[in-house]
Amino acid sequence: MGNLVSVFLIALGLSADCFAVAVSSSIALKKPTRAQILRVALSFGSFQALMTFLGWLAGRTVVELISGYDHWLAFGLLAFVGARMIRESMEHEKEEKKADMTRGFMLLVLSLATSLDSLAVGLSIALMQVNIAIAAGIIGITSFLVTATGFTVGHRAGSLIGKRAELIGGLVLIGIGVKILIEHLGG
Repeated sequence: MGNLVSVFLIALGLSADCFAVAVSSSIALKKPTRAQILRVALSFGSFQALMTFLGWLAGRTVVELISGYDHWLAFGLLAFVGARMIRESMEHEKEEKKADMTRGFMLLVLSLATSLDSLAVGLSIALMQVNIAIAAGIIGITSFLVTATGFTVGHRAGSLIGKRAELIGGLVLIGIGVKILIEHLGG
């Protein structure tokens, strides 16, 4: 039972980036639909669970291969999406449709960026002697719920922030990337 509590706490920690990205995405979208929220929450939760499982499966080899630059990869992906949001916020209000970050390549990039830490966590879960299916399930479900909550919080904040919401959302994503860099380079 104690190990399951530990897995749940790990899941909350891993889902913190999902929450922050969901908040900034929701702010940028202004009025996300249920389908968009569900799509992002499912993607983030699935990626968190899958990366945990892959980390457990691959063992030390893959984790050691990317651990030297995983923080740079996460930073680069988040900075890319954040810069795109900032650029779109600077453009004058055009009738053209902006990129939907809840679909396709943008969703894939965000899902990957928020789940890289789960790869390393998968290895530590193997040491905890916990069933990996249960652990990955807890991590995936927690990330799903936290992401959906982030959209709700972001939607409410977005209505208060108004016109500059997309700019703020982009800056938040870049900030998350910088935070990841500082944590990994400083530690």
